[in-house]
Amino acid sequence: MPTFVAIDDPDDPRIAPFRDVRERDLVGRDGLFVAEGAVVLAVLAASTRHCALSLLLDERRVGGLADVLARLPPETPVNVAGRAVIDAVAGFPLHRGILALGRRETPIEAEALLGRLGVRATVVVACGIANHDNMGGIFRNAAAFAADAVILDAECCDPFYRKAIRVSVGHVLNLPQARLGRGVDVVELLVRHGFDVLSLTPSAAERLVDVVPARRTALLLGTEGPGLSPSVLARSRPVAIPMAAGVDSLNVAVTSGIVLHHLASMRDRGDRSA
Repeated sequence: MPTFVAIDDPDDPRIAPFRDVRERDLVGRDGLFVAEGAVVLAVLAASTRHCALSLLLDERRVGGLADVLARLPPETPVNVAGRAVIDAVAGFPLHRGILALGRRETPIEAEALLGRLGVRATVVVACGIANHDNMGGIFRNAAAFAADAVILDAECCDPFYRKAIRVSVGHVLNLPQARLGRGVDVVELLVRHGFDVLSLTPSAAERLVDVVPARRTALLLGTEGPGLSPSVLARSRPVAIPMAAGVDSLNVAVTSGIVLHHLASMRDRGDRSA
């Protein structure tokens, strides 16, 4: 079992990393992240890629987390406090009463990540996704439909932001991912690694329902409104999800779920008929 530490002062230096988590998450944590909630903590405790450095728990939650806490290294400090102390530390009422400070794995280059995927692979590529709820939803859908990796362009928000991790139900911590450098040509990169590059846009002539996925398929998702750039659309395979008249687009996280479900279903159908 890890080491339990009783905390009765919100200014205790041992819990300084958890102080004002909302504001501090917005400016980044230099390779660290804060995870919130029992489900996400369980994912972190089981992770072989990221590690928990310390916890801050509401004293009322400790008993129900015994199995999860037992999976942590014994040197991991588990700080335990009353609700008033935790709320003062976090800077807002923390209803879940569970925070964990984690360290990310060493980042991998997109080139290396794509190169190590199998001959059959599905990759989600997020372009300019700035909303943390959408980012978390994309990761959750990618995990649900067995995508192999997520690639982020330089304009995307940080998926290790606390809210994005929570919305993803911890799958930000599960899925292999890489971030592109500014100016990297993502279409060229994917084509060079043998991917059929699908770009989602309402203006496409090809319908999603007619798409038969290649052995290696990449799904490009752009921001709601502007969408993907004309250059990306011109050099990829534009695909549309037909919608009712008067509706011009879907939420990007919803779009990812629909497309990934289709790709997974088509692959399952192909496997059964092989």
